Amino acid sequence: MCLAMPVKVLEVGAGETAIIDASGVHKTISTAMLDEVSVGDYVILHAGFALSRLDPEEAEKTLALFAEIDARPVI
Repeated sequence: MCLAMPVKVLEVGAGETAIIDASGVHKTISTAMLDEVSVGDYVILHAGFALSRLDPEEAEKTLALFAEIDARPVI
């Protein structure tokens, strides 16, 4: 089962890409579905695409819940 998850943008790249941190894993993703992404933003990631921005407080709560159940990203 694939879940969308919150990730933090570390770097905005060229050509509608960004480097994100997903629980310590860094990966380049597509930001083509969003108008603008900035360093420090949290986005919902699914299948390599940023789908939407997420409020930082909500992202931290969700990440804490994932940590409680020992959910790890497979990206």
